[in-house]
Amino acid sequence: MKTVRKSAKLNNVLYDVRGPIVDAAKQMEDEGQKIIKLNIGNMAPFGFDAPEEVQQDMIRNLPNSAGYSDSKGIFAARKAVMHYTQQLGIAGVTLDDIYLGNGASELIVMATNALLDDGDELLVPMPDYPLWTAATSLSGGAPVHYRCDEEAGWLPDLDDMRAKITPRTRGIVVINPNNPTGVLYPVELLKGIIQIAREHGLVLLVDEVYDKVLYDGVKFTSMASLSTDVLTLTFNSLSKAYRSCGYRAGWMVLSGPKADARDYIEGLNMLANLKLGSNVPGQWAIQTALGGYQSINDLVKPGGRLCRQRDLAYELITQIPGVTCVKPHAALYMFPRLDPVMYPIADDRQFFMEVLRATRVMLVQGSGFNYPDNQHFRIVFLPHEDDLREAIGRLAGFLATYRQRHSKAA
Repeated sequence: MKTVRKSAKLNNVLYDVRGPIVDAAKQMEDEGQKIIKLNIGNMAPFGFDAPEEVQQDMIRNLPNSAGYSDSKGIFAARKAVMHYTQQLGIAGVTLDDIYLGNGASELIVMATNALLDDGDELLVPMPDYPLWTAATSLSGGAPVHYRCDEEAGWLPDLDDMRAKITPRTRGIVVINPNNPTGVLYPVELLKGIIQIAREHGLVLLVDEVYDKVLYDGVKFTSMASLSTDVLTLTFNSLSKAYRSCGYRAGWMVLSGPKADARDYIEGLNMLANLKLGSNVPGQWAIQTALGGYQSINDLVKPGGRLCRQRDLAYELITQIPGVTCVKPHAALYMFPRLDPVMYPIADDRQFFMEVLRATRVMLVQGSGFNYPDNQHFRIVFLPHEDDLREAIGRLAGFLATYRQRHSKAA
């Protein structure tokens, strides 16, 4: 038999959040070693449970969940999402503008597939949530990364964004609140991005999955609420705010001048029909989650578990010599930097593979988020405080040894 090779479409697809380091960690676990996982925002393994009323509503509706739903999703869930968009101040959204999916991830892939022809370009932040770059490549498009400036608190550089627009650019991806940096974008910056999209006739694809995971009293503004004349696709899900990653319950909302996008919407409807529909039990959770008690607020307020762990992780990581970090005000992550003089690193994936093998702590290197300087990495601060202390303490010990080796070599 001839060698069976993967499609060339996958040559530029990278998802190191679940990549070679994860594979190595699994092998170590199979050998009986205990790994502390600071690599992925999966809530349940760390004791963050979905709200009980959401679980109960899914259970009650299981008898009604054996058949396919409408390809866009069940009525009750879509209506709840529509009401939520009204609370956010997004104008003109109807039930027909709402698509439910197996998490926001499936809908991101669907939206890029419907939008991009071979060689079309999509502006994607750098660093990014790597699914966006992967989905763009898989759709035949070319991801073009615009700079987010660490010295400006990881805010997008609008001049860099403008400079990277070409005749083939179709849209701009915005991740707010941001994964992996934990930054929340101010309204004036969002308006600046909207103006760029307006001037160039671009679609906005806005990932707002962490819109309720906010610290220090910061206020979130949905980007789609700031314009009615720019086509905007807003993505969200139950995964993080409602600790329901495994339910795979996400949604996509179209707003703006939909009459000008009839052909694109036809493509979205075609792809929605092809997938038949998303996970029905998870859809039943949406109405109860959005309309019920918002227990995420208890976790992110001062003294709440997520807030305490954010503060602890930030304190510990910035105490390590040569490690700096922009303090996150949202989401579940921070994106520290290793001083390149103290920590010269030629290959960050190999470096964090060494960290794993030496410390049994799993992290994701910055290049896994399409940030190419070999000096950054993402920390997930979901583990309990004792585990965070242990993990970051082990990392600090590894870095101390690395510094000593480097100074001897110098």
